Amino acid sequence: MHEKTTRLPDEIVTASGGKIVLLVADGLGGLPDPKTGLTELETAKTPNLDALAKKGVSGLHVPIAPGITPGSGPAHMALFGYDPVEYLIGRGVLEALGIDFDLRQGDVAARINFATVDGDGRITDRRAGRISTEKCAELSAKLDTIELPGVELFFRPVKEHRAVLVLRGDGLEGGLNDTDPQTTGVRPLEVRADQAGKERTAELLNSFVSQADGILEGEPKANAITLRGIAMREAIPTFEERYNLRAAAIAAYPMYRGVAGLVGMDVLPVPGTLEEMATLLREHYEEYDFFFMHFKYTDSTGENGDFAGKVAATEDFDGIVPGIADIAEDVLLVTGDHSTPSLLASHSWHPVPVLLKSRNSRRDLCESFGETSCLGGALGVIRGVDLMPLMLAHAGRLAKFGA
Repeated sequence: MHEKTTRLPDEIVTASGGKIVLLVADGLGGLPDPKTGLTELETAKTPNLDALAKKGVSGLHVPIAPGITPGSGPAHMALFGYDPVEYLIGRGVLEALGIDFDLRQGDVAARINFATVDGDGRITDRRAGRISTEKCAELSAKLDTIELPGVELFFRPVKEHRAVLVLRGDGLEGGLNDTDPQTTGVRPLEVRADQAGKERTAELLNSFVSQADGILEGEPKANAITLRGIAMREAIPTFEERYNLRAAAIAAYPMYRGVAGLVGMDVLPVPGTLEEMATLLREHYEEYDFFFMHFKYTDSTGENGDFAGKVAATEDFDGIVPGIADIAEDVLLVTGDHSTPSLLASHSWHPVPVLLKSRNSRRDLCESFGETSCLGGALGVIRGVDLMPLMLAHAGRLAKFGA
């Protein structure tokens, strides 16, 4: 694997060529079950992915860099060909954009997790048992009544245990630490002002958390909140500016709709069922050059530590592949944004399986789609940011570099 990614020269990106479909199974990669030696993907019955692997080339990608565990935002930015270290987008910004909130320059946004704490204030469940979206909306309405001096406050529900907080006013700063300790049995952290000028924002956020916890006291599950991805929105080049691509996103979860919108993709209506993903692709196929399609449940089951559940979700994902592959005849790339092994119940640094099928792709010796088989694939182990140039090249959208 190359240790440094070469920036794609603007002059070789053409405005014509084939269409590209990027199909992402969130948190796809896993770890072997000690009893069987097989990962969730290798355990699942995936005849459609296996058949596709036989027709194209496979490999593994490292989302950020070796040993680095990525968040969903940076991992998706890498898949879109943006260096995730250069374009570090806060989770709060993505959540706000994902629900079509009018996030303005100077606003500070934070992703909120409703959580469960015990009598000593120690976290027992970081996701409050994944409360219903209806319950989230009910609690969000209560927290939206909190007032802070000198700023406007917006608290909006997102989905299940997730919500978003936006502060609007003068002199605010982003880039503060998360209060989610990413583990149970400990108390949430405080927001700290690690740089001069951030003190007021930290004080406002800590005040909000204190008031919110007071309002939530007595709730059976969602009796506390944590903050993640405290950030301000910054301008970045769009997909069309960068790649000459008219791009669209088909995704249900707000965060992924947000990251797609951030890079200038048109975000299509939320598919009501998994089967509707292919229907939306077919309906809009002639309008766009690039489609980002997102499947969430391989990640959420992994985060729940549910090996069997992730196997079942992987099989559901396999079921939607034929309908998409029948449409995506030019270039189809299937992968995950990162690994979420159910044995760890969290994101991890492990490389992620990837397969590429196009009119111009070679074939390798892979007979199935899984972590072990992909390790022997012709793509090798590459960085996530290198997948976008590969898709463009296979679509005939990159001209020769140099004389």
